[in-house]
Amino acid sequence: MDALIELRDWLSSRGLEVVLIILGSVLLARFVSWVGGKITTRIDARATGGDALVRSEAAKHRHSLTQVLTWAAVVLIYSIAVFFVLDRLGVPVTGLVAPATVLGVGLGFGAQRIVGDVLAGFFIITERQYGFGDVVAISVTGAAEAATGTVEDVTLRVTRVRSPNGEVVTVPNGQIVKVVNLSRDWARAVVDVPIPTSVDVNRANEILREVGREAFRDPALRPLLLDPPSLMGVESLDLDQVNVRMVARTLPGKQFEVGRDLRARVVLAFRHQGMSVPPPTTEAMALDGTAGDGHGREEGR
Repeated sequence: MDALIELRDWLSSRGLEVVLIILGSVLLARFVSWVGGKITTRIDARATGGDALVRSEAAKHRHSLTQVLTWAAVVLIYSIAVFFVLDRLGVPVTGLVAPATVLGVGLGFGAQRIVGDVLAGFFIITERQYGFGDVVAISVTGAAEAATGTVEDVTLRVTRVRSPNGEVVTVPNGQIVKVVNLSRDWARAVVDVPIPTSVDVNRANEILREVGREAFRDPALRPLLLDPPSLMGVESLDLDQVNVRMVARTLPGKQFEVGRDLRARVVLAFRHQGMSVPPPTTEAMALDGTAGDGHGREEGR
């Protein structure tokens, strides 16, 4: 009976405090997450006007920094709540300093990879190497192929990338050895057009120049282009064809859409002139970076 009375007294005093601390920490963490979500949504709306792919570099950095600060604040809230709960339960917090130090040293040796991931993530965010919405190709230690796609999330430990096939690739930041940012400031659509040697190259060049001028005048395509597409000239020679290169500077992340549109326009323009565009040779595909997908190469700068 005395035990029940003591339990009731404890629940009405310290037990109630423990419940209030836990409830308050959960509510505060959710409020912080809600505020962080509102801030990132406003950043996205101001920077893109509804397009989650094209945004300014400052907006990308603020978006990633807000996510990291939100995560750090939530961790801090729960950590403080744990100490308060232990204190209310009568556990001497000062007596945990020595065991915590030993545990910290052990975790430091055993979790070196996690520490490396966090440090790498810190420098990725502070140096603005890439951010939310960037199109990147990330080379990972031990991986044969780079993780290519759109960055959906950047934390201190991992980077999540959505591939063109819709797959989500999670990359630990400490294992990243190289990052190719395809949407930094501006991008470049590169289209290599194979021309048979039997066709007059000057005539083909004039057709391609007209295709570039029409593309720049197109109201649907004009907002994606920073300047008119230009003709670079003959890029490579084969026995039965030459490859002529056309390039166009685009908004970040829009090089793929512009490249596909230009290729369709080139095919239609050549067909209208009674000419056909032959398939690229293996060597040309290797130079163009098209082996495996047939979409041509788009570069970011």
